[in-house]
Amino acid sequence: MGAGPDGAHGAVSHHRRSRFDVRVVPHRRRSPFRLRDWRMRTKLATVLVIPSVAFLVLAGVQTSGLVGRTTALGDFAQQVGIGREITTAVHQLQQERDRSAGELAELRGGRAAVDREAIGATLRPLHEATDRAMRGLDRAAAPLADADASWRIAYAEVREAYDQVVSIRAAVLPAVLGTDTVLGNYNRAVDTLLDLLAEPTPGEERPALSDAVLRYVQIARVKELSSRVRAQLYEAGRAGRYGVEDQVLLTDLRAQQLTALAAFRVAATTDQIGRYDETSVDPAFVAATRLEEQSLPVDGTRPAVLPAEQWWTASEQRQELFRQVESSVLDDAVRQADEVSTAQLRTTLLVVGVIVAVLAVALLISLLVGRSIARSMGQLRGQALRIAQVELPDALDRLRTVTGGVPAIDVAPAVVRSLDEIGELAEAFVAVHRSAVSVAVEQATMRRNVNAMFVNLARRSQVLVERQLELLDDLEREENDPDQLENLFKLDHLAARMRRNDESLLVLAGTESTRRWNRPVGLGAVLLAASAEIEQYQRVRHGSVADLHVVGHAVGELVHLLAELLENATAFSRPDTTVDVEARVDAGTASIEIVDEGLGMSPTALAEANAVLATPPAADVATVERMGLFVVSHLAARLGVEVRLYTAPGDRPGLIARILLPRDLLAATPAEPGPSPVAPTGGARRVPNWVLTPGPGDLPVAGRRPDPPTVPRQSRGVPVRAEDVLAPAAPAAPAGSGWWTRQGPAPAAVAAPPVPPAVPVTGGTNDRGLPVRVPMAQLSAVTRPARPDQPRPRHEPDPEAVGGMLSRLYSGVRRAEAEDTTEIPVPPPGGSIEGGRQ
Repeated sequence: MGAGPDGAHGAVSHHRRSRFDVRVVPHRRRSPFRLRDWRMRTKLATVLVIPSVAFLVLAGVQTSGLVGRTTALGDFAQQVGIGREITTAVHQLQQERDRSAGELAELRGGRAAVDREAIGATLRPLHEATDRAMRGLDRAAAPLADADASWRIAYAEVREAYDQVVSIRAAVLPAVLGTDTVLGNYNRAVDTLLDLLAEPTPGEERPALSDAVLRYVQIARVKELSSRVRAQLYEAGRAGRYGVEDQVLLTDLRAQQLTALAAFRVAATTDQIGRYDETSVDPAFVAATRLEEQSLPVDGTRPAVLPAEQWWTASEQRQELFRQVESSVLDDAVRQADEVSTAQLRTTLLVVGVIVAVLAVALLISLLVGRSIARSMGQLRGQALRIAQVELPDALDRLRTVTGGVPAIDVAPAVVRSLDEIGELAEAFVAVHRSAVSVAVEQATMRRNVNAMFVNLARRSQVLVERQLELLDDLEREENDPDQLENLFKLDHLAARMRRNDESLLVLAGTESTRRWNRPVGLGAVLLAASAEIEQYQRVRHGSVADLHVVGHAVGELVHLLAELLENATAFSRPDTTVDVEARVDAGTASIEIVDEGLGMSPTALAEANAVLATPPAADVATVERMGLFVVSHLAARLGVEVRLYTAPGDRPGLIARILLPRDLLAATPAEPGPSPVAPTGGARRVPNWVLTPGPGDLPVAGRRPDPPTVPRQSRGVPVRAEDVLAPAAPAAPAGSGWWTRQGPAPAAVAAPPVPPAVPVTGGTNDRGLPVRVPMAQLSAVTRPARPDQPRPRHEPDPEAVGGMLSRLYSGVRRAEAEDTTEIPVPPPGGSIEGGRQ
């Protein structure tokens, strides 16, 4: 059984994928860096993420600017708000400084009766008030620890200057330091506080806020210059005279005050100017101003020294009025800064809210659209994969294996019902599926018609072959020449092989064989019958055969299967080699092995051949060209037999065909004698009694002649038919129980009358050396059903098949009526008629 058309190069049908395996194997390796290889979800996510990220970046930049401006305005509002604490600290420092200046003048006047304790008691409440004001400033400045660097530096200078003031307080009562030194420290502390008051900067895009800061800084400087003038006049009043540079300093301070007041009036609003004007006409303010005017020089005269206590009381009231104007202007700036900061915060929150809302809406819409597209694509992909790998293969399998009428195949509608391009694609794919199913249905119908043609042609060829066999039977009965008889036997064998080819066509067309056997047959007889069906039967060697019997309804198809395997084994091995056949039982399993010494097969060809044997393919051109392997596959599937090919073990060439018989094909040994491989063939055909006869102590070998002492040796072997091997050895059998029975055992059949031999003899051989025919030997033995207790189940015939059979029967009757002959051929007893029926 070497490499040949039936085994190595046969068309192989690929196994259909599992119906649950819906993976698509790409034709190349997917690369994550190639855009066209990305999954649809990845592409949709990319389309969604990239614009979203770009929007977030732009929105983040915009939001960052808004947040920065909001933070800056918030810090500005806080810094402006701290102006209340700053002006309070400035006011207390001014009170402490101006009072200290007068007390120093008193202490430096040289009077011995100066009450230092009283002076200390006067200054101590001022010190405490200043300390309280500075502590309030520290508490207010704590939240601005992370403010801009310039504000922190200015505040650090304030703390340093105030520390100098605290340290210099102890030098006031002893009067160990000069007045300029003491007042200089106080002036420096006040100046640093005024610089901190002017530190808030809203930015160039907020000029209104800058003007607001400028206004309260200007009024604070006006108040500071007025306080310094008060200190100079109070010091002169306590000293009782002016110093050398007092008039120059007073003149400079009054000039600076007028300049600061003019700057305030330029920057201030109309309402603020009105409030200042109202304050300036207040009686206390006017009284202090008139009292101060007395200290001015007039017409070269020396200025008058103002009474200290009177001046202090009047100037203190004026400073309080300045304090009120300063607080109102500062309150306007704080309120304006808070309004701008709050408006900016609202704007920022609104913009951020709009950005978040727009982003959320965009993401929601994108997710809905992307989900719709992804879901439609997923549904389309799932339906496409189900159609490509489940539904369409199933439909093709159903249409490929159909034996009767072609069934209707329903095509499921598209799962995507949208009206977009994906829905159109789904409808187009369903249309393609429907077209493919329609083409498959047309092909199934065409294949069914072709199978019907095969059956019709095979049946006709069978009829002709049977007629040829009947004619050969007649010629063999009348022939006495041994050489000519041997040629007739060979021609008979060739016709029997032609009949097997017709049966192969019937198998491929899905029709059951007409050859039936209705009783169990020994496995050895089945193997010999299969050997008798092939051309090179002489090369088949039968080894040990288990004592098994095969049920009658499977004998014909099993003989056909074994004959195909033996034919392949002898055809693809050298003529000088043998083919060994053995049948044995291992662990309750019956197996047959056919071993040849051929060329063998490659592993790939062997795998393909075993795949064909495991799954019968549909008939096509390759099937007709390499018919043996496909016929074996179909017969094995029909019988439930497992056939596999193996490479011969070791260095031995060739193949091993192993056939595993199921238990339902095996039958118990019949009570009466089973078929004998040496029995004659049914009376119509003269067969030498040495053909296929086992010799003494030897196993049956097809075509081998043993040497019985009473039979002369012939120069050539004579082939026989399978029915000759399987003919019963009993003297008679009821009609309808032979090889050609299709319906099983006939219940009330009548045996055909025997045909006497042309030349009556008593036995042995005649003068030509031919075997002597024994009267009544042609009658078939009485047989019994293969399964008397288990009748074969009846299958409902296909209506179309029955209709076709009736149509062909009617056509045959019409053709028979149209023939010009009146002769009706009558088969001899035990013979066969057209159609393979007895």
